Amino acid sequence: MIKSKIIAAYEQMADKYNELIEHKPHNAYYDRPNTLALLPDIAGKAILDAACGPGKYAEILIADGAEVTGFDISPRMVELAISRNKGQGTFFVHDFSTPLHTLSDASFDVVLCALALHYLADWTLTMQEFNRVLKPGGCLVISIEHPFFEYNFFESKKYFEVEHVKCTWKGFGQPVEVNSFRRPLQECIAPITENGFYIDKLVEPRPVPEFEKYDPRHYKELNEFPSFMCIRAVKR
Repeated sequence: MIKSKIIAAYEQMADKYNELIEHKPHNAYYDRPNTLALLPDIAGKAILDAACGPGKYAEILIADGAEVTGFDISPRMVELAISRNKGQGTFFVHDFSTPLHTLSDASFDVVLCALALHYLADWTLTMQEFNRVLKPGGCLVISIEHPFFEYNFFESKKYFEVEHVKCTWKGFGQPVEVNSFRRPLQECIAPITENGFYIDKLVEPRPVPEFEKYDPRHYKELNEFPSFMCIRAVKR
């Protein structure tokens, strides 16, 4: 089962992922600065950190005065998020392809979901749940794999399909096979706009200058063609 393989991969690399998260270039100097730039003023706001990983986003948000609730499908990632945030925030294990029954309607100002939606074959229920837990006028901020990058990277011949793909990651300790789902651009946009949101801003990000010190080759490549895409959507 694909889901069990995804969980196993993150359980395997969780500790190394947490160890490297401060300066891993694609996370620290590409995804995070561009995704965080889409957030509104968060002081005093309630934020849901969906697929929180080891809690680095939560750490930043809490330091800026937000009240953070986070969840992840990986139990070890949740343990690391709790440890990193030293008793601040609330973290629990959850699979976001299923309903968020423990969270009340209209209870969050912001839902943040960074680099996780590509692990779902179908975003519909997840977007409906994100919409449900947001307050009126609340916003959803996501970062995802850029559909054009993935089409090229996986050498796909089926652009219009949502397609199961896999690759081997070698940057987090022992090599690990990571399974995910590649999708066309329309399947990144339609689940958002058809489930109670309008898209307020879309960014094809570039790395910040610090990236070059850690990985000059990818710094050059990412300034020529994006790997990620960041979107802010507002609850209608």
